[in-house]
Amino acid sequence: MSDRWQEMTVFVRVADSGSLSRAARELKVSQPSVSRIIGTLEARLGATLLLRTTRSLSLTDAGALYLERARRLLAEMEEAEQATRGLDSLHGVIRLAMPLMYGTRAIIPALAPFLARHPDLKVELAMSDARQNLITDGVDLAIRINVGPLDDSTFGARKLALVERVVIAAPAYLAAHGTPATPGDLTSHDCILQHGSFGTESWRFRHNTVVTSVNVHARLWINSAPGVLAATVAGLGVALGTRVMAGEELRSGQLKQLLEGYQLDPAEVFAIFPAGPRPSAKVRAIVDHLAASLGAA
Repeated sequence: MSDRWQEMTVFVRVADSGSLSRAARELKVSQPSVSRIIGTLEARLGATLLLRTTRSLSLTDAGALYLERARRLLAEMEEAEQATRGLDSLHGVIRLAMPLMYGTRAIIPALAPFLARHPDLKVELAMSDARQNLITDGVDLAIRINVGPLDDSTFGARKLALVERVVIAAPAYLAAHGTPATPGDLTSHDCILQHGSFGTESWRFRHNTVVTSVNVHARLWINSAPGVLAATVAGLGVALGTRVMAGEELRSGQLKQLLEGYQLDPAEVFAIFPAGPRPSAKVRAIVDHLAASLGAA
């Protein structure tokens, strides 16, 4: 490996791991070697790329800019090598970010056949309902569930599936507060909303050709889909979720679907990749797999 490729590889691993020592372990070299390589790179560029303290490491503006370009160049080099080897020899690491509930109930079960076909691939899962910065967090691929336009318009994107949205509540809550018969009835109910995602206080319904928007009363705000689900099962209010999120609880009778005669706009599941419109071969392979698996589901 040339010195510049080595510098680039080491810098990206340090930035992705957030630690000189962890990057050294992953690259199987000593920490002093990693420090020396980063120092040589900064001296050659005439710029400080990393701000280091005894407890933390962060990118400078120059470091963030270099990281974006370095990732792209390394991905192109890997692409060239992969094209020579063929798809049967995919290897390396895919860093995949996903929301908690959809990741647990839809993405992880779909990974088994993909990993079985590609034994030299490893997948690092970053699971959170908070929107991650794909560049600074070193993410190769993110799964986003969206209603309306995507926020990450500068990244490459591919739609993987549509997910039905449903209004749900626990039988105990309905016994105590009544069952809404129309969207307008929701204004007198306690509702559970999720920060971010599609947890808006305005719920939009369609009945035949008539569209109705209802501003609901949010009694409880939660920052994760598992929290929303748990609160709904506990009888704390009415929630807006997805069929994937609440499917098991609806089948078991822990939850009831409300307003079945009214339709909500479906949520769209997207694969987002920060490497541009043409990601690496390994990312394209897992996206193709997920599109086939989730679309069929």
